[in-house]
Amino acid sequence: MDVKTLFASIDAMDTEKFLGFLTDDASFKFGNADAAVGKEAIKKAVSDFFGLIKGLSHKIINTWEVEDAVICHGEVTYTKKDDSEITLPFANIFRMKGDKISDYSVYIDIGPLFQ
Repeated sequence: MDVKTLFASIDAMDTEKFLGFLTDDASFKFGNADAAVGKEAIKKAVSDFFGLIKGLSHKIINTWEVEDAVICHGEVTYTKKDDSEITLPFANIFRMKGDKISDYSVYIDIGPLFQ
């Protein structure tokens, strides 16, 4: 899996391209929100989140591959609707099925984005 292309699709807020990285029955968990299961539920969750912000940009600090998992550590800078920005640390764990993500978990404290 090409992590740079994955995050480029997210930074472009291109939901359809993002969904192309996932299996049809994928699970997506963002922070402490309930997991969305299946591409339609994930599409709704991601689109709803993108509607709350003006933009975002990821900086990948490290990536590790362990058996069927890819782990990414980095920082994401969110641009709010008022053009202010906030940078937050994150870690993602992707469980892979072949070359697609079957389980996508984002570990982040998103609270400061909405303060």
